[in-house]
Amino acid sequence: MRARLRALLAKGQASWNVMLVSLLVLEFVIFGATNPKFLRPELLFTSLNDSLPVFMISLFVTFVMVTGGIDIQVASLVGLTSITIGVGWQDFSLPIWGAVAAATVLAMACGALSGFLIAYCRVQAMVVTLGGSFLYSGIALLISTLSSTESYQGIGGFPDEFKFIASYRLAGVVPLQFLIYALLLAIAFILLHKTTYGRRVFLSAVNQSAAECSGINTRLVIMSTYVLSALSAALAATVLTAYLGTAKSDLGADLTMNIITVVVLGGTLSTGGRGSIVGTMLASFVMALLRFGLPLCFRISTQHLNIPIGILLVAVIVARSVSAKGLGLTSRLTKLITRRGGADPRGGDSQERGGQRHTREASS
Repeated sequence: MRARLRALLAKGQASWNVMLVSLLVLEFVIFGATNPKFLRPELLFTSLNDSLPVFMISLFVTFVMVTGGIDIQVASLVGLTSITIGVGWQDFSLPIWGAVAAATVLAMACGALSGFLIAYCRVQAMVVTLGGSFLYSGIALLISTLSSTESYQGIGGFPDEFKFIASYRLAGVVPLQFLIYALLLAIAFILLHKTTYGRRVFLSAVNQSAAECSGINTRLVIMSTYVLSALSAALAATVLTAYLGTAKSDLGADLTMNIITVVVLGGTLSTGGRGSIVGTMLASFVMALLRFGLPLCFRISTQHLNIPIGILLVAVIVARSVSAKGLGLTSRLTKLITRRGGADPRGGDSQERGGQRHTREASS
């Protein structure tokens, strides 16, 4: 029975991924037919560069949401990491990669703090990460005051070895940022779906008490997902800072809702217990191509892009809710039929015994 249930869940996620692939194909067909420029590889990669931070961070926010949590502080960690890199390099004379390392450690410490409050102090993830978003944004502003450059201007002039992240293109077409994303994608997939740690992440959401009885430190597992999420935010901030050539405290401030939307659209349940790195990756491209194709092909203002994306997200949630209710109804009907099927033999036996009793009474 358990094997059948696992097969059913796997089939459900697989069918969801097929739907996302169909959406991608549909976008290429519609946008490509409307405007052939959409299919140019150089233009396509250039436009997707703006969405790469969402691509990277959503991979590891998936871990958080699989445990039943949520992380809305990652956008503030992007700004915190960026300004720390700039101030550390320009005003504290750190080597550029030393500043990157210091900023990454700081971001991971922030993720560990939030994860500790959620996992060990049992504070709601929404409350902690909402407070964390304000706290870490404030710390980023505080760090920006240590710079000799005005915060609204941003810190620029980074060395070529740092800007190399954004300038190098494989075969003159594929940016280095996409190779970094491909590496993160492989790591996230293996970590969540092919390792013991990944199974513990799922178990921590499905049945935390049973997991703890099995010797799994679920609190440490849950806390670690927030550290991974913070690490991905730091890596995304590094790539984004190199791409833009400037470090600012409010960098990535509008990423939160896009990240959550991508993870939910990718098939991760908001209640936890189910999620897929492949689904998150496919949803990232669906969202990015939608943001690129609508303005290019249909002249929709970028200010109005949240409308179709919001409609898509609501439609996805409603569809998943309806399908879940349908699955639950099917399960209840199956149980009812099984019970009735099991009652027939007992009913037949009782009728047979009743018939025998009547026969004995008649013979006497």
